[in-house]
Amino acid sequence: MDPLAPQREAALFYGLFLRGHSATTLRKDIDVSKKLLEKLLKRHRNEQRVQEKLHRAYLYRKQVLAIFDELVTRQGFHRVQ
Repeated sequence: MDPLAPQREAALFYGLFLRGHSATTLRKDIDVSKKLLEKLLKRHRNEQRVQEKLHRAYLYRKQVLAIFDELVTRQGFHRVQ
């Protein structure tokens, strides 16, 4: 897996933010809720490999979200200054 993939994906969403898309809407597009993860894990309770992939995908989405939030926060500070 590409170690820079989360940064690239967050940058893509950040570009959308700079073009006027709502940060709140973009966060919803990026994020995966714990409730959804639990539902998917339950559906695949007998498939260990699928569960591992779901966990990795969940953590990946959280990482992209954290990077996106950092970019938006930094951008917001520049507007205030």
